[in-house]
Amino acid sequence: MPDRGPRGEPPDADLMQRTAQGDRDAFAHLYRRHQATIFRFARLMTGCDAAAEDIVQEVFLALMRDASKYDAARASLTTYLFGVARHLTRRRLLRERRFVALDSSGAPEPLAGDDAGAHLQQRRSMEELRRAILALPSRYREVVVLCDLEETSYADAAAAVGCPVGTIRSRLHRARQMLATALAAGAPSKTHRVTDAVRERCAV
Repeated sequence: MPDRGPRGEPPDADLMQRTAQGDRDAFAHLYRRHQATIFRFARLMTGCDAAAEDIVQEVFLALMRDASKYDAARASLTTYLFGVARHLTRRRLLRERRFVALDSSGAPEPLAGDDAGAHLQQRRSMEELRRAILALPSRYREVVVLCDLEETSYADAAAAVGCPVGTIRSRLHRARQMLATALAAGAPSKTHRVTDAVRERCAV
């Protein structure tokens, strides 16, 4: 389904047409609308703020360059951007031949007083979950980020990844099992609890 944009604002398809015609204001509007979403995806795929920022810049440079090639009838702009970000992220990880270490520079400072202990435990739990996501093979990690964090539909995730919907479902099921095992350290755990934890603790 095409992105309609926030109420009272032009839809993505219109902004893309204007961007293809050289309208820099339209491009800036698209950047403001989608930058945070693509940053979250790239950060959880790479584990590094700096790498995520680089990928965001590459994604939107590609968007500006290829705006005239975008077909709103084939995929929403969000799905299209996820696909570009996925390609760039995979290429970067293959080039580096390793996972980037988790960058916690953006984590909040510890609180003072009675809440300090609870805040520290929450921060540790959040980092533990992020590390568990980063440890997943990329084909599983990307479906967790797309479906559980960004709440992308299976159909849109399949379009972004370039595989059948059934493959998305099976990969997501396997990814949740792997996360449950990693987080529970052998204790019984239900995958829907892992999904809830991902949404609550991995917001960036």
